Amino acid sequence: MSESEYKIEDAKGKFLQAVKQGRKLQDADWTPGRIILSNKRIILLSNDGKRTIPLSKIASLSGRYDVNQTVAKVSDYISLSLETESVILLSLGSDTEAFEFQLFGAMLDQEEVRVKHPAVEGGVVQDTDYERARVKVSDGEEKELNVALSSGSFVPIDLDDVGSVDTGKQNVDGQSQPILKVEHSQEGTSVQSYFAGESHAMAVLESLFKRGVEQTQGSVDLSETEKRVLMGLYSGVSPFEIPDFLGMDVDEVEEIYERLIELDVLEEVRTRREVAMKTRGRNIASEVINEE
Repeated sequence: MSESEYKIEDAKGKFLQAVKQGRKLQDADWTPGRIILSNKRIILLSNDGKRTIPLSKIASLSGRYDVNQTVAKVSDYISLSLETESVILLSLGSDTEAFEFQLFGAMLDQEEVRVKHPAVEGGVVQDTDYERARVKVSDGEEKELNVALSSGSFVPIDLDDVGSVDTGKQNVDGQSQPILKVEHSQEGTSVQSYFAGESHAMAVLESLFKRGVEQTQGSVDLSETEKRVLMGLYSGVSPFEIPDFLGMDVDEVEEIYERLIELDVLEEVRTRREVAMKTRGRNIASEVINEE
């Protein structure tokens, strides 16, 4: 390794190529070996030889590629989508998730992007400008993306708290750039932060943000009254003020809170019925806004 390259992880695992230049390999089989991660590349070592994957050639970390039953039987693996339209799968057993975050960290370490935060707060568009920022994936127990804005502000985004990720393009610094609109919470209020930058960085960030989104996007059948309660909380009204705000009986609101907690839409903060919106609740409220 060169002086500017350093090792991050060296572990036992297994790997296979699931897709080669756009063609699925139905007969692919796992190869046991060593998986080495540095700040510049991944090295796969086995009895068959050595393969090097530059981090700059990884287009994204995508979903499952169960090309056959051998692959489908493995519960935890990482899918590396390469610029060559090939897909490499890596599995490190119980250490797979930890390795995945190390990989995200290596690919995004101190990456400079443009960030508009908050772009939307409580459903209301804010008069905020894009500013330079550096991002870093937390290497602790908390799964966070830490965003350091050039203005001096520091924004930690809990990756398990991301409700939605939308892509698009905007004029940023006089150029049309790919952007990500990321919904998360800040001090109990739903906010959207916009990220802009070069395509590779945006693809990696999108993979990172989408990790936990699917598990919070189940459909929930709510009454119009329950939706009104959610909308009030989404817009920043205190749980204690919801009865007066909506002209409802306190006991009725308490019953609604109970049901929404059971549906995993709200979480109870303390016993005197203070609640905070969970990711699924923010998703539902956002959908209601879009329907109006």
